[in-house]
Amino acid sequence: MTSINTNNSAMAALQTLRNVNKGLSDTQNAVSSGLRVGKASDNAAYWSIATTMKSDNKALSAVSDALGMGAAKLDTAYTAVDSAIDVVGEIKAKLVAASEAGVDKTKLQDEITQLQSQLYSVAQSASFNGENWVNNAGGTVSVVSSFVRGTGGAVSIKTTDYTLGATNTLFDGTTQGGILGANGASSGSSIYGFTIGSSTTQGDIDNLLTDVESALKNMTTLGSQLGSLQTRVDIQTDFVSSLSDSIDSGIGRLVDANMEEESSKLSALQTQQQLAIQSLSIANSSSQNILSLFRG
Repeated sequence: MTSINTNNSAMAALQTLRNVNKGLSDTQNAVSSGLRVGKASDNAAYWSIATTMKSDNKALSAVSDALGMGAAKLDTAYTAVDSAIDVVGEIKAKLVAASEAGVDKTKLQDEITQLQSQLYSVAQSASFNGENWVNNAGGTVSVVSSFVRGTGGAVSIKTTDYTLGATNTLFDGTTQGGILGANGASSGSSIYGFTIGSSTTQGDIDNLLTDVESALKNMTTLGSQLGSLQTRVDIQTDFVSSLSDSIDSGIGRLVDANMEEESSKLSALQTQQQLAIQSLSIANSSSQNILSLFRG
């Protein structure tokens, strides 16, 4: 039965066109944004996970920056220790030269004095962003090492601590303590402050050499400690970078659109849209055929 009040064919064609247009709109959004889950209504569970992980990745980016800051501090401190070891080695050579008979110890002391001044200059210069780990009165310094989200959802920042003290600073900030500023057990003089002259005996020089050897041993230990921390920070930096990439990849698997699939769907939906419009046009024109029945 054909009715001029109700056109079932047209309503069916219109409903089909509406569904096709909705699918076409969703596909066009996916193609333009590159996301199949762009908002919570697309997939609430995946959207929630992706949003949380994106915020974690921003935190990891900040951790990476903090690790870079810590690495710079460690590099600065290690460079100072390495340079100080070379200078103390030069002082040791001067003391050995002073053991030779007939050597003018006063002239050697002039050279030693310059080397001692260089030691303190190196320590004072080893500052990065206001922190100096080798010319310091003591305390604990730390570098950010990681951002952790626990299994229960709790988040925390982890740090690596390094305790400063008499055996792992070159000076304590006032030249009265530290590896180079402390008084020697046998000579009564610090590496930074001892002097030799014409009255200095071979026994005195031997005592000073003992103190120099002790200082070199402590500086070598300090350099080793700083090197170990450098390695730890470097490993953590690589891990944070890899972890960030993995999180990005995981987020992509949840919310990114498959562009090959979306491209195929777009072509199919465009064809369906054209056919639905044509079907609607045919359905609307069918009622016009009734007029021919009333023509004489």
